[in-house]
Amino acid sequence: MRKLLQYTIDQVEPYINWVYFYHAWQMNGKPEAVRRALRQDARQMLDTFRGQYTAKVVFGLFPAYSQGDDIVVENTVLPMLRQQRPSFQGGPCMCMADFIRPREKGQTDTLGLFVATVDQRMETEFTTDPFQRMLAQTLADRLAEAATERMHQEVRTRYWGYAPHEQLPMEAMLSGQFQGIRPAVGYPSLPDASINFLIDRILDMGSVGVRLTESGAMRPHASVSGLMIAHPLARYFDVGAVAEDQLADYALRRGIPLEMARRFLAANII
Repeated sequence: MRKLLQYTIDQVEPYINWVYFYHAWQMNGKPEAVRRALRQDARQMLDTFRGQYTAKVVFGLFPAYSQGDDIVVENTVLPMLRQQRPSFQGGPCMCMADFIRPREKGQTDTLGLFVATVDQRMETEFTTDPFQRMLAQTLADRLAEAATERMHQEVRTRYWGYAPHEQLPMEAMLSGQFQGIRPAVGYPSLPDASINFLIDRILDMGSVGVRLTESGAMRPHASVSGLMIAHPLARYFDVGAVAEDQLADYALRRGIPLEMARRFLAANII
């Protein structure tokens, strides 16, 4: 299935993770009065957004299976990267493909894909005042993530329905205390932003107004994409450094020249 969702500011505001909002403003360790003042400014700006802007999500739930370190979905190979050093001593070197079942006797698993964004004007409305511009950008980022959070809750309990009785308080939900994971493209578990080209092929990011740069970065900036995995043991990890042998293998599986893969993964290359 593939579905488009549109949320108002009021619908996603409760899902805003203010911890990450403060982190973007480097507020860790700042006096509580300073944090409260910033949040008050943010709430005032949110009030101006109401009725003007929306957040949009397109997601899909598809039959999928793992094939080595690849995930195959909709006749598309999503190559994953495997840790070359485990997260903890004696543990396995993990790969996202580990959490998707291999194809057996025609049986497949399920994989979710998503893209969430906000109206681009939300990022560009305040162009003359540096403080207002940064406030709008950080709020737009948080609203895109909040839309993702709400969508994922609805997927778990309704559309996919693998956790129909989930009833988590917001704090627990925002700290990821639910079954499954939602790894985002460009983050430590999925460091190659060019995977967005493959997700776009399946979901059509343009349906929610997202376009991709040559490197796979999304515009509007306040956009997030990724996978949804239901495996109860699935967890996040940092791929970390990628050696030349895995880089060559990844380029082959990705179907791109070695030097292009090197550019996409430059921050991870040993």
